Amino acid sequence: MSLIIQCPAKLNLFLSVGRKDHRGYHPLRSVFQAVSLYDELHIERASELSFTCDDPGVPPDNTVIRAARLMMEVADFPPVAIKLVKRIPSEAGLGGGSSDAAGIIRASKSLMSAQLPDYERKAIAKSIGADVSFFLLGGRAKAEGYGEKLTKVDSPNPVEWYVIAQPEDRCSTKDAYDRLDEMDFEWQDFPAEDILYNDFERVAPCGSLDLIERLQVHGAKDAGLTGSGSAVFGRFHTEDDAHKAVTKMQAEAPFVTVAHST
Repeated sequence: MSLIIQCPAKLNLFLSVGRKDHRGYHPLRSVFQAVSLYDELHIERASELSFTCDDPGVPPDNTVIRAARLMMEVADFPPVAIKLVKRIPSEAGLGGGSSDAAGIIRASKSLMSAQLPDYERKAIAKSIGADVSFFLLGGRAKAEGYGEKLTKVDSPNPVEWYVIAQPEDRCSTKDAYDRLDEMDFEWQDFPAEDILYNDFERVAPCGSLDLIERLQVHGAKDAGLTGSGSAVFGRFHTEDDAHKAVTKMQAEAPFVTVAHST
């Protein structure tokens, strides 16, 4: 048996960070949106578990292999050979690693004779990472707690068009949280209107903030940071407007692409 699993990226349309709790974790309020920028998992049954990737920057100990090992420990998930085709950039705030892990959990439906109940799938996802649970749900969702309390929500439009761009600058999630912890600001509640907001813009790299401005210059309705960065995105009125912006921005960012809501 051979499977190809599409693993979508996500955008944070809204992201508000609470103060660190006694365990050192930050509660969040966020609105996730899955988009049509995909990594691909190519999975085949094998005599032992193995992993390869076309991106040499992906470490051997990664979310995909951790998800597969955990599935083999708790269920009758068979040994598989996994090839990851990487299209979602790393250190971007686009959730590629979490989505890839969720792809392994989703693949279990085809690879296992007995299906895991939803509560077990969700528990496995939560144990791998906070964003993994969202990628089992997809679409648009409101997230609370540490990203695991999810509520499906409707988009105001059937399809939304985005331009996603990433500068040369990179930023680690840990560093971004550390810098936020040094600042004093109010923990924002969910907005009544569909507006973009992200607390990490307070500490985002200059390259990310510059690209937010460039997206608006090139016709975005609004633009902002996703996750802790460094990728940014802009919302456009039409697919044609988005493609025109990508053409103009190809000389301004090392990574730029069009995607739509899924």
